[in-house]
Amino acid sequence: MNNPKTNNQTSSLNRRGFMKTSSAAIAGGAIASTLPTGKGVFAASDDKLKIALIGCGGRGSGAANQALNTADQGPVELVAMADAFGDRLDSSLRNLEAQHGDKVKVTEETKFVGFEAYKKAISLADVVILATPPGFRPTHFEEAVRQGKHVFMEKPVAVDAPGVRKVLAAAKEAKEKNLKVGVGLQRHHQQGYIETIKRLHDGAIGDITSMRCYWNGAGVWTRPRQPGQTEMEYQMRNWYYFVWLCGDHIDEQHIHNIDVINWVKDAHPVSAQGMGGRQVRTSKEHGEIYDHHFVEFEYSDGSRLYSQCRHIPGCWNSVSEYCTGTKGDADINRYIIRGENSFRHNGRGDKNPYQQEHDDLFAAIRNNTPYNEAEYGANSSMSSILGRMCTYTGKMISWDEAINSEVNTMPEVLDWDANPPTLPNEEGFYPIAMPGIQTEKFV
Repeated sequence: MNNPKTNNQTSSLNRRGFMKTSSAAIAGGAIASTLPTGKGVFAASDDKLKIALIGCGGRGSGAANQALNTADQGPVELVAMADAFGDRLDSSLRNLEAQHGDKVKVTEETKFVGFEAYKKAISLADVVILATPPGFRPTHFEEAVRQGKHVFMEKPVAVDAPGVRKVLAAAKEAKEKNLKVGVGLQRHHQQGYIETIKRLHDGAIGDITSMRCYWNGAGVWTRPRQPGQTEMEYQMRNWYYFVWLCGDHIDEQHIHNIDVINWVKDAHPVSAQGMGGRQVRTSKEHGEIYDHHFVEFEYSDGSRLYSQCRHIPGCWNSVSEYCTGTKGDADINRYIIRGENSFRHNGRGDKNPYQQEHDDLFAAIRNNTPYNEAEYGANSSMSSILGRMCTYTGKMISWDEAINSEVNTMPEVLDWDANPPTLPNEEGFYPIAMPGIQTEKFV
């Protein structure tokens, strides 16, 4: 077969266009640092910041574009890129060169391809963008912090509890090293959300008693299996459909909505129960993930979040968040509060939140102000993972049970000829989680 590490593959690895923490989780082991903090910790406004992009799909390329658009704060340049697939890297590089010209300084010597490529790219930069499929995020974040680099990482930051614990440990070390960390939950940088949630925190609707959130849509892309692909390459090219890479769409997409509710509550859930399955998107190319999830999350004050996400065409679609309180209610995503403290933000003139989150991160680097979004990113990732655990098992699961789970979804070996954790049967279908059966595999 064609070596997937070369630059002439025909298919692509596309990255979708890719609080409070328990002491037990943080104690899950602070990683040992072998590098001292250095020049990358702080950059004055006239210092040039060197950027490395790890994961060159659509979202990674978009994040690199936004990072390069912070040049009005001070000089920036993209100096290194890494991806599992050379064709994705080259396509991204061409597009970024067309948009940013001489701000892109990537050469043949600073293009790195393969599973270990991230280490070399990180070593050349001051700021690292982590945008591979999320299963790799904990390891890449840990390495970036070990090397003393500022980080922007896409959400979710992990797909299982061991990964969340690794991120929390690295986040603690990042704070000790004065490294700045941004997470791609861009609603935290969206003016309408900021103003609406500030009012909710100030008591605009009284005590919040119930919440709802949705990511219901038709689903995302599939990519046909190509002749000669190993199973590892096939799954990497179709990362959205495998738990070890994606976490299921409750983690990869619906995290945005669950994160908004965590933000409103200034907390994470303490337990959850739910149901889900595969009813429509059941073909071989849909891998092992569900096409619908419903989860009821409980918070420590007894309030409940009713959460839905769906990948089924032809149904009611919604990407939204709502809450009800003792003095009113709110359509959070529409920036509307109803009741005695009514409010509406029209959103006109608001800056693109995808750009704003990079502006804020780079401003923190240049002004040396505290900036670390890794903890709430980890807690929201863990909340969505908790939801998946519940739908896959059919059980009620506490936060402490979930975050202390030892179920590690990652392969033992990362190699193009190695077997991923899940393999198809003779007909090409993958085993699907069945609630009530073999639940120890999932929690």
